Amino acid sequence: MILAAAAPEIAGTARTALPVVVIGAGPVGLAAAAQLLERGIEPLVLERGDGPGAAIREWGHIRLFSPWREVLDAAAVRLLEGTGWPAPELERAPTGLELVERYLEPLARTDALAARVRYGVEVDGVSRVGMDRTRSAGRAETPFLLRLADGEELRARAVIDASGTFAQPNGVIASGLRPRDAAAVADQLTHGLPDVLGRDRERFAGRHTVVVGAGHSAANTLIALAQLADEVPGTTVAWLIRSASPVRVYGSDGDQLGGRRSLGEATHELVRTGRVALLDEFLVADAAPVEGGRVALRGTRAEAPAETVADTVVVATGFRPDLDMLREVRLRLDEVVEAPARLAPLIDPNVHSCGTVPPHGVDELAHPEPDFWLAGMKSYGRAPTFLLMTGYEQVRSIADELAGAHEAARRIELTLPETGVCSTSNAPSLLGRELLASDGSCCG
Repeated sequence: MILAAAAPEIAGTARTALPVVVIGAGPVGLAAAAQLLERGIEPLVLERGDGPGAAIREWGHIRLFSPWREVLDAAAVRLLEGTGWPAPELERAPTGLELVERYLEPLARTDALAARVRYGVEVDGVSRVGMDRTRSAGRAETPFLLRLADGEELRARAVIDASGTFAQPNGVIASGLRPRDAAAVADQLTHGLPDVLGRDRERFAGRHTVVVGAGHSAANTLIALAQLADEVPGTTVAWLIRSASPVRVYGSDGDQLGGRRSLGEATHELVRTGRVALLDEFLVADAAPVEGGRVALRGTRAEAPAETVADTVVVATGFRPDLDMLREVRLRLDEVVEAPARLAPLIDPNVHSCGTVPPHGVDELAHPEPDFWLAGMKSYGRAPTFLLMTGYEQVRSIADELAGAHEAARRIELTLPETGVCSTSNAPSLLGRELLASDGSCCG
């Protein structure tokens, strides 16, 4: 009864006057803000890092497969064009650092966005004012409530969670569980895309590294480690995969993306010549500390007991969404990839690569919670097939829906390349990656 009496004070006009909160100031989060502004809707962007694209900086040394023309959002570019922004060469692929410094930072500094982006802000939970997930009466008319880690609370008319998955890497064990003595091996395990030839060089030089994972992120690190081995004696590399063959990385001559094709060829050559030792059909059951500050990966290889020991293990096994802060939001997620239920069949990594995922919008992203969406890499759950172009189409569709342009929200305004993958390296060695980043966007 108390809630029913309070509802008129927070419903209707008052609710729609609230901002749309966007979680994450990566490419997709900032694109969402730009799209909303074009429709006269007030955005508020909350970013955990100290600047836009904070997670992308973690792999800033990597060059994307996609050229600039495929990693820029149209509404964001329209904001930038009035500022004297020097547009990049559209057919050239940027590095992650270039994406941040030449696009995201200028975008976040525009007069339109500068006061609408807050940094150093971590969202602790999302709910509805006075309602947990079990309450239904008047739910759609009740504002969202976001509690921040410092205790501050904000209200919103809608929420777009574009916070990505980069901070939630999958583990090294095939079952998905943590090592039995996780704390004891934490220093020997590293996730993501270490800068092997740059800031992380000393961690790998003159040591034995095992790279775990059968995707382009693993290939990226393998090629960098092989280059380091040429420069520093005693540097050795092994590649551990669950499958019988890394054919997905090797690719084929028919791949229309030259960067990805070159990546596969380079990786195949490393294995063929023995510069990288391939440990195929290896299922890791545990990671345990051993003498000398090393780590042993134990499990089975071709169904027989197996063990391999390393100084460092690079875990390149993908990422997963952080759903803890959404416990009071009504989500409908696929039980396998943890993506929105209607989107999941379209992005199943067993069927699709980046370029074969069809464009999609509000209908495929919908949850039982009205006016709440996962967008960008987080919308893909555990699937590694995300492209920035897809994320931009998602938030364009969401912005149209919030503006009441329901027909436009369901109109496809994107043509994807016939093939797709997410990134390469700097020449001359073509490095690669299959997914990613802060807001989930390495891809492009």
